[in-house]
Amino acid sequence: MEASRQIALRLGTTHLFQRSTRIAFYFASDGEVDTFPLLRRAWSMGKRCYLPKLYRIKQRRLWFAAIHEGGKLSVNRFGIPEPHQSARRMVDARALDLIVMPLVAFDGSGNRIGMGGGFYDDTLAFLNQRCAWKRPRLVGVAYDFQRVDALHSHPWDVPLQAIVTEERIYRTGQILL
Repeated sequence: MEASRQIALRLGTTHLFQRSTRIAFYFASDGEVDTFPLLRRAWSMGKRCYLPKLYRIKQRRLWFAAIHEGGKLSVNRFGIPEPHQSARRMVDARALDLIVMPLVAFDGSGNRIGMGGGFYDDTLAFLNQRCAWKRPRLVGVAYDFQRVDALHSHPWDVPLQAIVTEERIYRTGQILL
């Protein structure tokens, strides 16, 4: 829990976090960094906060639903809590300024390994087609021991622009933090 607070403090004081108004978080599972301290910080700053939501069973795509302090949650097919919200109130990833992403491992080039479902890569594939407009910004949160020298990347992988750990910030692209 202390590492999660350190990560929240480190990311929460960056220029990117300060100027982002629509931020997506995630509910931690299987040892992932707990983003709740960062989510609480965002709420206290008046940010609009979102959590990923699975919409269609056969689709590997995430939508994002607003989450408010004390908001109603339901458990998805993977046992992960998500906002209880109708489809018409969800937003596409393109509408977000920043997405805080989970990972299992990362390298210095911004490559990440997630839990293996491909949901984030499928949802964010449009970023690989863009040359200039790179919103939303993608920042992974991890423990420093999850860093590896290199990961093999595939054409469909969407790289992170930064990774924040309890020890430091790894910048991987042209991003102002």
